[in-house]
Amino acid sequence: MSLQQDLQTRSGNQCELCASTNNLSIYDVKPSITGGGGVDGSLLACETCSIQIDNVDDTDANHWRCLNDSMWSECRAVKVVAWRMLSRLRNEGWPKDLLEMMYMEDDDLRFAKESGDHLDDSEKIIHRDANGSILQAGDSVVLIKDLKVKGSSLVAKQGTAVRRISLDHENAKYIEGKVGPTQIVIITDYVKKMAEKE
Repeated sequence: MSLQQDLQTRSGNQCELCASTNNLSIYDVKPSITGGGGVDGSLLACETCSIQIDNVDDTDANHWRCLNDSMWSECRAVKVVAWRMLSRLRNEGWPKDLLEMMYMEDDDLRFAKESGDHLDDSEKIIHRDANGSILQAGDSVVLIKDLKVKGSSLVAKQGTAVRRISLDHENAKYIEGKVGPTQIVIITDYVKKMAEKE
């Protein structure tokens, strides 16, 4: 069975967040490197939910009252997205009550916090590449100079693509990603964000 078929079966062919049956597609919960992707890291979402998850400015708080039901899902991806959206909307009042009722395993909570939705704008650490473009978890970058990897003989060559990066939430200069089989820490001054189609 394909991922789409697995998710349709699990969801009863409806959005796993708001139960809509219109314009459904696979939503891969970022960052894939720490928890997204596959059946456990994806969910079936309608177009409305997908757009609002990815675009903070388009968020309609009333649409997300549906989380009152979906936050109790057994599915990790659904719980993570529900927690992130409730955290993003917590200043509305009602989401704060739901967050207090919600139970998350430690690993799931760590994964949920990767998005930074639970932080106030003043607390958020913004990661920027060498050109000043904002980097987000799950982005792909390319190295703009050769980098010696600390503690090994590996040299990551200029031009190497590093896909699905994760962010260090304590230091705006550090990101992590895989070069070959090796997970490394990279300084943001030495990377350039790749366009989606690259």
